[in-house]
Amino acid sequence: MQDICDYLPMVDRDRSALRSSVGEAVAHLASLTHKELTLAFEQLGIPQVPESAGNKRERIEESFRQVPDSELPQLAQRAMDRRSLHLSPSVRFHLEDLLWEENDPPEIPKKIRRELARALTLSELAQHRDPFMELLDRLWLAEEPGIDFSSLANGFRPVTLRDRVERHVFRNQGDWTTEELFAHLRVFEAGDARFARFLEGLVSADVLLDEHAQEATATLINTHVRPAGIELRQTGNDGGYPLFTMVSTRWHGTRRPKNIIFASRTKPDIRFRSSVDNDIEIVGGHADDTLVYDRDVPAEGLRWHHLHAWWKDTHPTSNDTDFRDDLYKRLLKSLPENSPGQRSFFSAYHHLLGPSPDDPALLPEVWLHWDHKTVRERGPEALLRSRMDFLLLLPHGQRVVIEVDGSQHYTRDRGQTPDTGKYAEMVAADRDLKLRDYEVFRFGHDELARPEDAKTLLQHFLPEMFRRFKVNR
Repeated sequence: MQDICDYLPMVDRDRSALRSSVGEAVAHLASLTHKELTLAFEQLGIPQVPESAGNKRERIEESFRQVPDSELPQLAQRAMDRRSLHLSPSVRFHLEDLLWEENDPPEIPKKIRRELARALTLSELAQHRDPFMELLDRLWLAEEPGIDFSSLANGFRPVTLRDRVERHVFRNQGDWTTEELFAHLRVFEAGDARFARFLEGLVSADVLLDEHAQEATATLINTHVRPAGIELRQTGNDGGYPLFTMVSTRWHGTRRPKNIIFASRTKPDIRFRSSVDNDIEIVGGHADDTLVYDRDVPAEGLRWHHLHAWWKDTHPTSNDTDFRDDLYKRLLKSLPENSPGQRSFFSAYHHLLGPSPDDPALLPEVWLHWDHKTVRERGPEALLRSRMDFLLLLPHGQRVVIEVDGSQHYTRDRGQTPDTGKYAEMVAADRDLKLRDYEVFRFGHDELARPEDAKTLLQHFLPEMFRRFKVNR
């Protein structure tokens, strides 16, 4: 699993353990011929080293030495996908753990795991043998016990952990409790991300095969894991059955947006077509100057492919081959001419991301507050922040606001005089947003003014932001 785009460099982080494990995996290429090794370099996306550079081991070591740390996660994933490497389950599991740790999963203490194990009934979890064993094979059954030479002398193969699970969970039901099974699988010592994936698997439709059992088990699990700041939340459907994902409860934004009013330089003239259904429309002579996204925002957040589909449906005159470009130009047009930093941010985001259809959509000039009265008419109760420079709607209801601050945010008289009142209003508005579960990131206009500076800045910022908010791509 990857949560960042393959082509954006990550900020510096210690990947010495990952480099060691990936090197161990790549070393399996030594079993190939020189000709096959050349093809393997290409398939793994690592530098080519000619046969003249040395023997196979030396070629592999030299190629791997040239792989930068920023590309190790992608190489690890490609190595695991390449069956010809014949990675042992233990090597594969270790690589998975290192990759999953890159997402900084929340800690799930051993006490919570043990108390949960005591609350779960094994016979209910393992009602269906084959899917349950497939889940254990995928996440736990990596290590085999040492060879029992006395058994070999008598013509028997060594007893594996899988054999013992089969015997004590299925053939002799009641031998083991859930806690005993977890102990044998070493669930209590496992990485937090692996444990979270295990819980997702236990409540999946593939393992429980009954919607009511899924919901009851998820509810029971949540009573134990919520103190760790996480919960199993239904985030979709799997063939009609609920799909549960482990998410952080520290992200409280569970409300779904109903209408997103954006890409407008001027205050829109809004009225309700139906206040019961929350149907709005833009009226007046400049209705086309404002966009309204009125479709459901899924649990994965608003991605470009959602926005592209909406634009194509609502602007049928757009040519099938260039409607994405039409949308880009329309969004760019909404940005203030007197804010080069804002325009540089928007352009750099698109340049670095493609945009790929699966990337989060960057919405410009989004109306947060709207009041038919002016600030002067409303007086002390006026809503001070009307629009956000940019809004990202990320997985599980997370909302990220991007603000590009020019001198007008903290000065008056066209930037000549500091204005502490303006600054106070800005930070007060930020506090209000954060209390309403928005995350706010501010950029100084000067650090984005030049397009090349904006690209350099976002090359480091975007991957870290995607990692923090668990944006899987």
